[in-house]
Amino acid sequence: MNPQFVIHIVAQALLAAFWICLPLLALCFIVSVVVNLIQIATSMQDAVFSTIPRLTVALGGVLVLMPWMLHRAAAYATSIFSDLGQYAR
Repeated sequence: MNPQFVIHIVAQALLAAFWICLPLLALCFIVSVVVNLIQIATSMQDAVFSTIPRLTVALGGVLVLMPWMLHRAAAYATSIFSDLGQYAR
């Protein structure tokens, strides 16, 4: 196994992790921006007001996106295991 092949495998793993995490991170980012704008507009700096919506959206996002995330992870694992013969050389 040459170094370029290892770099390709690691790059695929990082790219798969990026695409699996991206929708959940984007959703949490959008909610955080909205909550911060509401806090700025109302001058309310309550920690509970900023934490509860973020946690709720993160949990809801995990529950809704979990089948898709598992499908992507399983597809990546299947592609790695199907090319297992190439890794032994």
